[in-house]
Amino acid sequence: MLRVLFKKIFYIAAMLLFISFLSFFAIYAAPNSFFSAGGLNPNMTPEAIAHLKEVYGLDKPILQQYLSWLNALLHLDFGISFSSGNSVLEEIKGRIGVTLAINIVSMIIVFIVAIRVGVNSALKGAKFDKIAKQFALLSYATPSFYLALILIMVFGFKLGWFPIMGLESLNPKEGLERYLDMAYHLVLPVFVIVFTSFGSLMLYIRSLTLDILKSDYIFYARARGLDERTIRRVYIYKNLMPFIVTILGLSLPGLLGGSVILEQIFSIDGMGLLFFQAALSRDYPVIMGILIIGAFLTLLGNVIADLILLRLDPHRSRG
Repeated sequence: MLRVLFKKIFYIAAMLLFISFLSFFAIYAAPNSFFSAGGLNPNMTPEAIAHLKEVYGLDKPILQQYLSWLNALLHLDFGISFSSGNSVLEEIKGRIGVTLAINIVSMIIVFIVAIRVGVNSALKGAKFDKIAKQFALLSYATPSFYLALILIMVFGFKLGWFPIMGLESLNPKEGLERYLDMAYHLVLPVFVIVFTSFGSLMLYIRSLTLDILKSDYIFYARARGLDERTIRRVYIYKNLMPFIVTILGLSLPGLLGGSVILEQIFSIDGMGLLFFQAALSRDYPVIMGILIIGAFLTLLGNVIADLILLRLDPHRSRG
């Protein structure tokens, strides 16, 4: 197990190096830049722009810029944002919390609903299965921004049940009331993510459950007189676990970038909105910082999923 862990750590380091190299050169090869995209005052002189490029090290050869950036990254220094002049790490730390909260809560609800409904859709009668599939297809086909606008119009403007923007009310609260107020503001964004995400996962779980039900051990379990609850707990959920763990590992990158559009619609100052603004203004340090964190989460998710699967099935280590 320890040998596998060291191999996975080396794999993460090597892939991060490769991804950082490709991302860095791809971003800097893109047309225009922060200094030519309207990010600065258009009345600034070429001499002032040249001085700023010298300050940020953009006047050096591209390979030297990459090596300098990589050396700083090894010390957890993501650089300085062109737009704000603040540390990229501080910019990310100030926004990552709300994005993680939104997407973690949404992901937990999505998995609970999708697994429960998917298994029931495979086990219960044709009527329940038909209704579940219709809801899943509606979920899969509904654009998140369209649903968000409808909810804002209905529950925000007409009924006035939920706030439609921001994280907190105009009157600041403290303690537990502050967190309850933030949760109240996140009801609509979380609902949009859950509704538009559970459909595809539910259909996948349903398909896997149908395959499990065709297995010989299900036939013999029913022949032995085991009730449906025991079959579901011992045979179905247990055999679904490797697939669920794999999907969970692949879902980690979505914790950062899964709510870009919704954060803009609901005016939530999170990572998605930060990345969108950085892309518009060609703020390279912020873009690279978010890309590296996203890549790290992707690789980490895959490694965690592999280690959990190895724990569930030790014979996988032979491969």
